[in-house]
Amino acid sequence: MKYFVLIPDGMADTPVPALDNRTPMEAAHKPTMDKLAAKSLCGTVLNVPSGMVPESDTANLAILSYDPRTYSKGRSPLEAMSQGLEMSPADTALRCNFVTLSGDADTDVYEERVILDHSSDEITTAEAAELVAALNEALPMPGRVLHTGVSYRHCLLWENACETYDFMRPHDILGKVIGDYLPKEDNGGAEFLAYMKEGAKVLEHHPVNEARRARGLRPANSPWLWSPGKKPALPSFPEKWGVRAAIISAVDLIKGIGICANCDVIDVEGATGNFATNYTGKANAAIDAFENGCDLVYVHVEAPDECGHRGEVDVKVAAVEKIDAEILAPVLAYLESCGDDFRILVLPDHPTPIAIRTHSSDPVPFFLYDPAKTTEGVSSYSEAECAQKDFFIPDGSTLLSHMIDR
Repeated sequence: MKYFVLIPDGMADTPVPALDNRTPMEAAHKPTMDKLAAKSLCGTVLNVPSGMVPESDTANLAILSYDPRTYSKGRSPLEAMSQGLEMSPADTALRCNFVTLSGDADTDVYEERVILDHSSDEITTAEAAELVAALNEALPMPGRVLHTGVSYRHCLLWENACETYDFMRPHDILGKVIGDYLPKEDNGGAEFLAYMKEGAKVLEHHPVNEARRARGLRPANSPWLWSPGKKPALPSFPEKWGVRAAIISAVDLIKGIGICANCDVIDVEGATGNFATNYTGKANAAIDAFENGCDLVYVHVEAPDECGHRGEVDVKVAAVEKIDAEILAPVLAYLESCGDDFRILVLPDHPTPIAIRTHSSDPVPFFLYDPAKTTEGVSSYSEAECAQKDFFIPDGSTLLSHMIDR
């Protein structure tokens, strides 16, 4: 049996006025998803437990059958694992976004600036690496090193830093004055705040940012710390389910889950974590993984999530269409021709609605296709259609039990 799991991150949404009050899923031309959903077990699933932050680490842990209430230690340690960083018991990992703030660090009060972009126009990794080096050089501290990740996403390892400090997620406060959302000096956040403020001065007029401004791009003019945590540990996925599994994603967080769960983690050249990613490369990598003996392949695509954060309606629709045409369709064709039994599970991890430009904790639509057990599904794979099936899974960590034979 071959199992294919496809995660279009943040694909679920709410009705968008610009789409005649349809969601991007409803507006997208996605014939393969719709064809399979018409013959699948369909419903909705809650991947983010009540009271937990709707982040991708929480939701993807749940989909991979790890209860986030037990195993979620923050996304940053998982990203550190993906980057091959060694964490000691004393180390705290923190996500460090390169964000765009209004104004100028030399003339404006930091607390009075507005966060314009959580991704600095999706700065390139090569540009970001220069900024990482500048911060490490200008802000040296024993036991504290910033490591380059992908695009705007980086990992700060900080010895003996607090791993329980409650930071604000930058994509939750777009367009807002940052003062009320910064670490507080009087409750343990002084060192974190100092790093962010001093880092902003280092980055403001760095040559990389001056060159970006000259090209009409937003500068990456401040670090933003969030999601701290200690080194994680997950039970082995192959031992838990009796299958060899592969994880394919451009995002360090998802790769880190795969590493910690003892899965094969496959890098795809040109996979970016945004809309301009290598969709075909991910499909080919999935097919190769099956050919090389993997029983389950988990493909995560970040593009819809980034479009949701950026408020890009048409691009989010296009991302859904490319996932359907360039990933699901060719993998389905392979599975239908390989001669083995197979099942396909498709779902977003969480919604990233255009209206709020951040994640929500709402249930997401899913379909589970098994050509040997076709059933009456939905006429179109969408949030509303799947909700009408009245099949709700309240604990996302149990979803895989409906797919994998033990």
